[in-house]
Amino acid sequence: MCANRHHVTVAKLEVIAGDVTKLELDAIANAANTQLMHGGGVAGAISRAGGPAVQRESDERAPIALGEAVETTAGDMPARWVIHAATMELGGPTSAEIIERATRSTLDRAEQLGCRSLALVAFGTGVGGFPLDEAARLMVGAAREHDGGLELIVFAVHGDEAERAFRDALG
Repeated sequence: MCANRHHVTVAKLEVIAGDVTKLELDAIANAANTQLMHGGGVAGAISRAGGPAVQRESDERAPIALGEAVETTAGDMPARWVIHAATMELGGPTSAEIIERATRSTLDRAEQLGCRSLALVAFGTGVGGFPLDEAARLMVGAAREHDGGLELIVFAVHGDEAERAFRDALG
């Protein structure tokens, strides 16, 4: 944690095409719905990899507001925490404002937990149906503007299109 707010760590930003559930970082993000029901997509994969503790702890914290983020332990995954960011209502669409707010909330929650490394996933681009390139631009922008103790922010994405979108956003 940065006790002195004048000394700000600029986090290193990376793109990794791969399975977020296997990353050995302090925290991984989950694009969740407001009910924290982790059925499909990345949320389902995280819930399966982490084991029953992830959904059980999520149930204790739900519901949360759109754009809000809460943590659970990571269960059986190598990360210490899963930070669940509500990017949509259950089954509903998302928006640029929600994706940006969810990204900022996730970064802030990681700071509050004392994390130095965090993996973000492509918020809102699965079930939410949000365009990958715009999500990448919004999320990279929020990560670049974030100041604090995070040293590494990884965009853990799936597929060539997502990898290209996030690499382009990083410039």
